[in-house]
Parts: sequence; structure tokens; C-alpha cells
Amino acid sequence: MTESTATRPESASARPEGRGKAEDWLEAAYQQLLLGGVDSVRVLTLAKTLGLSRTSFYWSFKDRDALLAALLARWDAHNTAGLIGRCEQYAATVVEAMLNVFDCWLDESLFDSRFELAIRNWGLKNDEVAAVVDRADQARLQALTTMLMRHGQPGPQADVRARTIYLTQIGYLSMRTQESVSERISRVAEYVEVFVGERCAPQEVARFAARHPA
Repeated sequence: MTESTATRPESASARPEGRGKAEDWLEAAYQQLLLGGVDSVRVLTLAKTLGLSRTSFYWSFKDRDALLAALLARWDAHNTAGLIGRCEQYAATVVEAMLNVFDCWLDESLFDSRFELAIRNWGLKNDEVAAVVDRADQARLQALTTMLMRHGQPGPQADVRARTIYLTQIGYLSMRTQESVSERISRVAEYVEVFVGERCAPQEVARFAARHPA
């Protein structure tokens, strides 16, 4: 993962114009990761994308490894926090709780599916990244299990149902399944029944659909 470094100024507090911000480099790295995978995330490539010099990168990051670490942290902060947040969202019933989680699958501001797949592909060839992904998986599964138990489902059943919910979605991403928003929403009631043992009322599906216009 290492890429040669350049001398970086002691402080970036007086950053000259045209150096770019760390956020700019990170966003460019994110877009490149989605486009070509981690091997394509190179300082020179990003510099060309941003219209900046290669050496200007080192005002923002020590080296490529530091950029990749920031990219991985961004994924965890967005996707893991997004999913756990929906698990912890108030819900009067287990059906409402499940629909809160389903928001993640249709709203990239909560859970970025393309980012998820790109990180998992990276983890297939990097043990350190795979370990981070595994920790995220365990945290997400625990959040789903806790959510189900909070709504009265016994521990062993909640554990299996949490795994069914989560592994189904990860498989959905890995298979690159293509469905329109309307197609996914048309199956929501049946998915909820399979996952939590209770069926959505028509008004619950309608409220969910209203949150995700096609």
C-alpha cells in the first residue's frame, strides 16, 4: 500500500492556494475507489483529477497509507454508524423498527451500498482491512440483535434473525442485484414478515414508501 512520500511542511496552517484540502483529496479517493478499486487510488491519479500537483497531496496526508486509513475510517463512520443509528431509532413496534433499518438500504445518506462493496472487495486482499470489516460486521449484528430483543424477541431467535437480515443484505450487495426503488418497496411487507415474524400493515408500508419516492 505504500507509495513514496515527499517532504511535507512542518505546519499546514498557512496552506498556499492551490494545495487542496484534506477533504478534497479524501473525496477524490472515495470516487476513485468506487470507480476502480483500491489499487487505482494513487496520489498521481488523484492529483490529475483535482488539477493539483502531486506534491501538494503531502500538505494534507503523510502518505498514501494515511489517505487509505482515512478512507476506511470514513466508511466505518458512515455505514456502521448509519446502520447502528437506525437500529437505535425509536420504534413503537418491531415492524416499525425493521422499517427504520430498511431505510438504510434505500438511502445512501444512511448507508452507502457502493462504498460498502468497494471496502469489502478491498478486504478480500488485505488482512488489516478485513479485520476492520469483521469488527464492523460484529457491531452491526449486535445492534440488530439488541433491537430485536428490545421488542421482545428471545436472544437465540433475535441472533438468528439479525444474521438473516444482515447477511441477506450483504449478499444482495455482493451479487450486485439490480432493483428499482418501487420493486424493493413492493417486497417490503414480505421481507419484514420473514425477518421479524410480523407483517406490515398497509399504512406502515405507505409511510415507508413516502420516505423513499421513486
